This record gives sequence, C-alpha cells and structure tokens, in this order.
Amino acid sequence: MQRPLRFVVEADGGSRGNPGPAGYGSVVLDPATGETLAERAEYIGVATNNVAEYKGLIAGLRAACELAPDAQVLVRMDSKLVVEQMSGRWKIKHPDMKPLAAEAATVLPRSQVTYQWIPREQNKHADRLANEAMDAGKHGRQWEPSASTAVFDRGAARALATPPAAGPPGDAAAGAAAVRAALASASGTTASAAAAPAEAGTLFAAEVSGAPEPAPEPAPTAAPGPTAAPAPTAAPASGWGPDMGTPATFVLLRHGETALTPQKRFSGSGGTDPELSPAGRRQAAAVAEALAARGTVQAVVSSPLRRCRETAQAVADRLGLAVVVEDGLRETDFGAWEGLTFGEVRERFPDDLQAWLDSPKAAPTGGGESFSAVTRRVSATRDRLLAAYAGRTVLVVTHVTPVKTLVRLALGAPPESLFRMELSAASLSAVAYYADGNASVRLLNDTSHLR
Repeated sequence: MQRPLRFVVEADGGSRGNPGPAGYGSVVLDPATGETLAERAEYIGVATNNVAEYKGLIAGLRAACELAPDAQVLVRMDSKLVVEQMSGRWKIKHPDMKPLAAEAATVLPRSQVTYQWIPREQNKHADRLANEAMDAGKHGRQWEPSASTAVFDRGAARALATPPAAGPPGDAAAGAAAVRAALASASGTTASAAAAPAEAGTLFAAEVSGAPEPAPEPAPTAAPGPTAAPAPTAAPASGWGPDMGTPATFVLLRHGETALTPQKRFSGSGGTDPELSPAGRRQAAAVAEALAARGTVQAVVSSPLRRCRETAQAVADRLGLAVVVEDGLRETDFGAWEGLTFGEVRERFPDDLQAWLDSPKAAPTGGGESFSAVTRRVSATRDRLLAAYAGRTVLVVTHVTPVKTLVRLALGAPPESLFRMELSAASLSAVAYYADGNASVRLLNDTSHLR
C-alpha cells in the first residue's frame, strides 16, 4: 500500500494594533525538497493577532487537505499559544479562540496533524505572506497570489523542513521524536519541546499525571514583522485535547567525583576509567538517600564506566533495584586529551582545541569523538530507553556530555549550548518525554541533596 503524502504547513497572522487591521499567511511545503506547493493569505479586517494566527492555521490546513486529504501534516508556527492549545497542553479560555480551534481541529483528522513551535526567524515565509495581506488591505484590496514575494524564503524553508543528515533528524527542533517522527513515519507524532520550571511536588514527571500543571493563558502575541516583540512563553498547562498519559521521565544523575574531577581534567571513555574518590562515594550515598525519600524511581540504568556503575549501584542498593548497563551512555572519547586539563590541551593542541570549540563536528586530537557523533549515539540510546521504559521514571546515571546533550535536545538548543550549562558532580537533572514527542525539562544541576 502506498504511504500517505507528507506536508509541512507554516502559518502566521498579525494585527497592526491588536486589535487592528489584520491578516494571515500560510504555506504548504514539500518537506523533502522545500518546494512551495500552495500559498494562502487574506486581509481579514479588524482582529487580534491570535485570531489572525488561528485563521492562518485553518487556511494552511485546508490548502493541505485540498492537495491530499490523507496526508500527514506537520504544522510549524511561531505562535506558542496556537501550538500549545492545538496540541492540547494549554487551555483555551478566550471565547474568540474556542470556535477557531474547533474549526482547525475538524479540517483533518487529529491523527494526521502534529504541531511544532519554531522561532519567528524560521517562519519568514508565512510572516511575509501575512504582511503582504495586511499591506493589500491597507489599500482596499485583497492579496493576490501573483503579488507574493514570500517564495524568496523557500531556501530557508527547505533547509528547515529536511532533517540534516549530519545529526539526529528533528532533534534540533524538538525532543524525543520531533520532525523525525512526523516526516519519517506515517503514524508519528510531534510538537515543540517546552521547558517547564521545577516546582515543589512536580520535580519529576512521575509525580504528575498527563500534562504538566496548569498555567495562566499567555497574553496575545505580537504582530509579525521586524519590529515585533517575541511571543511570551509560559509553562505548559492541561488542555482540552487528549490526555498524553504519564510521561517517561529520565532522572539524569551525573556520577560522583573521581580523583580527576576536582582537577578539572578531561575524563572520557578513552582514558583510565577511574573509580569514585572518597568524596564521590559520599556523594553517591547522599543522592541515594534523597532519591529513596522521594520514592519515584522505578529503574536504574548506567553508563558502563566504573564511576557511573559505582554511583548507580549505591542508589540501586538503597532502592532495592538492579542496575542495567547501557553502553550508549558512556562519556565522550576525548582522545589524546584524556587526563589533561583545559589549559594543558590549549598549550599542546591549540588549533585542534579551537576547532573543537568552534564546531560540533570537530573531534579531539588523536581520534576522539566529536559532539555530533556523541549526539547521534545519545539520541539512539534515548530512543531505546524510551521504548523500554514508557511511562516510567528511570534513573539514568551518566556523564557531563550525555546529560547536557539530552537537555539540549529537549530544549531544541544549538550545539554551543553544551558550553553554557554547569553540571556538578552527583547533580540531578530531569527530562519528561510525552507520547506526542514533546520533552519538558523539569530540573537542571540540582545539588541540594549534597548540602
């Protein structure tokens, strides 16, 4: 049987006054080539930004439906409000939004449509169409397809629609599944990653059911255009859509200290595999007590390196669980830099170090692993663990780079963000993964159990 077609719909809307003269724009793209398959834009009179955004969504979905009613559609918008409401994570409170959301939900079956938030700079095609519609309305006309200049943004759309071969498809934009699931699998689901603040009682996702705790509906978004302010963000809330169920939660534990840790030496998977120091063993005992008190961990998975296995075993013994060793959780192989400080590497291998700092594709001297390679390995490991521990809370005992990589992918952050996170020995972080492909960062570098 022939697989259904796949489209990317990008939509936007704006109002010059909010409420004020408003218009929308939407485009249907071929995700494989970036080709523009259909454009829609309309001046809609006086309306708010959010009404225009919803009308742009509806027009884009209708255009996709006209092309192929059985297509799998990935909707990409820079409106956090629309994406989160249509994904069912935020409530729809405003009376003007409810009928529009209901209308959007009926254009195509829900199983065929997934949603992803993107930054405004990645939504230029639809943004320009919306502005063209508003410009036409200002002169008493409606937008005409022949007047469109948005096609000049097609190159950017192509680059964004097609997952790069150099890294895990979709992870630059979302968490566990993202674009990979929507575009590579006819039954996949996806949406944008969202970071939620860790609060008392909701530190780990196993302590909540379904979506995260409700949050106030955000204020209306700003109009599209170069001078508009970015849309505000808020913690995801329970919505009108289907319950995503209990997420799989990774409680990410960096191993305790070794003799190399206080000296800040490169210590990866290609070095001496040191054991925990006395301080590291005390840290492991402390985190074991903290996790036992919380009582949410249901399984323990560890890197094969000794410092992680010793940390994991201390916790597992306290919780009465077994340790499962997962090779994909090992630290980066730092090649010839193993055992050296940053200063020593800079002195001995200045060019290689600079290249490594500048590009995730550059590997350490002597055949080490690049961050791109580590990302592919960690992503594949994450997906295996999600399949094995769906809906459960798993303690994942690993190293600096794997923890930061999982957090980075969940946030959709760029590779250079790895250098902008602090991660202490024996610290706890947490990421929840929902059934629709969303990832929610709930905790980062918590060391309160060590004080």
